[in-house]
Amino acid sequence: MANYKDIKGFQVQSLADDPVPYSGSWSSGGNLNEGRYAGGGVGTQTSALMIGGLPPITADVESYNGSSWTETTELNQARSELGAAGASSSSALAIGGREPPSTITGKTESYNGSAWTEVGDLNTGRRSLPGSTGIITAALIYGGQAPGGDTANCETWDGSSWTETGDLNTARREITTGIGTTTAAVAAGGNPPPGGTASTETFNGSSWSNSPGDLNQARKNAGGFGTSTAGIATGGEVPAVTAKTESWDGSSWTEVADLGTARGFLNSAVYSPSTTGLVFAGYEPADVTATEEWNFPAVTANILVEGQMWFNTPGSALKTYGTAAGVSSTSWASGAAINTGRGIGAGVGDTTAGLIWGGYRASPAAQLTNTESYNGTAWTEVNDLPTAVQFQARGGVGTQTAALSAGGEPTGNNQTESEVWDGSSWAENTEMNTPHVKAGAAGSQTAGIVITSYAPGNENVEVWNGSSWTEVANVNTKGGDGAGFGSSTAAIYTGGERPGTVGITESYNGTAWTEVADLNTARYGLSGSGGQPLGLVAGGYQSSPTPNSVLTESWNGSAWTEVGDLANARYGPLGSGGAQTVSSAVNAFVAGSYNPTNLTATEEFVASSAINTVTTS
Repeated sequence: MANYKDIKGFQVQSLADDPVPYSGSWSSGGNLNEGRYAGGGVGTQTSALMIGGLPPITADVESYNGSSWTETTELNQARSELGAAGASSSSALAIGGREPPSTITGKTESYNGSAWTEVGDLNTGRRSLPGSTGIITAALIYGGQAPGGDTANCETWDGSSWTETGDLNTARREITTGIGTTTAAVAAGGNPPPGGTASTETFNGSSWSNSPGDLNQARKNAGGFGTSTAGIATGGEVPAVTAKTESWDGSSWTEVADLGTARGFLNSAVYSPSTTGLVFAGYEPADVTATEEWNFPAVTANILVEGQMWFNTPGSALKTYGTAAGVSSTSWASGAAINTGRGIGAGVGDTTAGLIWGGYRASPAAQLTNTESYNGTAWTEVNDLPTAVQFQARGGVGTQTAALSAGGEPTGNNQTESEVWDGSSWAENTEMNTPHVKAGAAGSQTAGIVITSYAPGNENVEVWNGSSWTEVANVNTKGGDGAGFGSSTAAIYTGGERPGTVGITESYNGTAWTEVADLNTARYGLSGSGGQPLGLVAGGYQSSPTPNSVLTESWNGSAWTEVGDLANARYGPLGSGGAQTVSSAVNAFVAGSYNPTNLTATEEFVASSAINTVTTS
């Protein structure tokens, strides 16, 4: 008989401490002596400077030694909203900014560890200038607010003077600070538009290029550090202050651990690798003194690996590490917008390979045949359904290249029809035995199940075997507009109108339906995805006064747990669908909504790996 090591490649060890994930986290450092924001920051986690800032506009400078801040030599000129560059607390540049009472300046001062000396001015004076990086002999600034307005101007410093180089593609101020060098830099976020932008540009030493990998969350006045291929952007305003942190890999941004204190106008030690970093000061809305340090585990740490299992000796507990265990700590992130806003349609797949079809557009009102395919970056319109369908089987079944659509409310009310998708086009399929409107669905293109119906008298359940439909056992409480997920022999159906808004959940074993734990919040018109025992439902319609819902709940085989809310309240979203795989729950998407607008926004739910205690019964 195979053992765990043969199956997973890991030996079950007895350990005094749980292994740790190789991912960054924030911890508290020493507080500044003076709360302030909109200054300049330079250095490393153990040797940094906080330069100038507000309020009021100050010349104060503090030095950090890795545990505490000490007041040190002041600037010659008080200023705020300045740029800064430098490798340590004894080697820094203070660049441009705003002098009292509100004068934009191009002055540059150089620090040698004991005194500040005025050196060559910028060619274009500017404020709102966190867009800066480099060291005392090779620095770069970009963007900012010049006397004539926001600028795209970029300048490089060679140790004695500033030289204009290639401009940003988009003029902006309050850009995320400090990622990269004079020959390989990253400009992310900033202002305008109101509330900040997610736009990212990269610099190759002479020119800027627009990156397809925008921030997941638009923001301005954020802190940052790292290299052009391994950077961190954190905090800022969206327009409210945020604690969100994102990691840059050279082409895309990924959400990672949040700051302990949400804040904007913060400063960072900008000449640090992304494996260690420092942020300090800020505004939240009070002036912040808090310092936070970013660290990865030590090279000697016992690092978690997906699928690993061990016995925690002090706790007498058998534990494992995997993605499914992390669902309860996961939130939704923005995805690409669909081309045609709508709701109450159908969808299948995951965050890298999705498909949506049909649905209803609220304004101007129309039943739609549109089909769109998702590659994780953009939605593309592909071949339409042969018949306009408003109410598809909830979520549909199958995959991006092999989907099944059944029931609905097409023109002529022929609600028994079904279609199959081969990856490029739809074809008419064998009709069901009875009409189904707003039905739940689960399974695959060749082994699907359509669950109950909103149409009175037609609430039966039918199973598809790839060639024919067969009526099977009915759910205990009939009624449609619920969510289904799982397989044709191990399905879940939950929520809906049966009659009235309910949270009832029923489980199917291939023979009969059994009522199990109810949803925490009753609703209908929700999206379902996943398999047994791990599933996910999102959105839906609750009772007034809060009709469209942002709620998300995960299913562990026996109970529902509320997890991260959607950013957009949605009724009838087109989602990952009733696919039978667990991966469609931990990598789910939802797109669109029925009311009140033709919503095009997509959101993605990607579960992080986590430790889970193994229990037996």
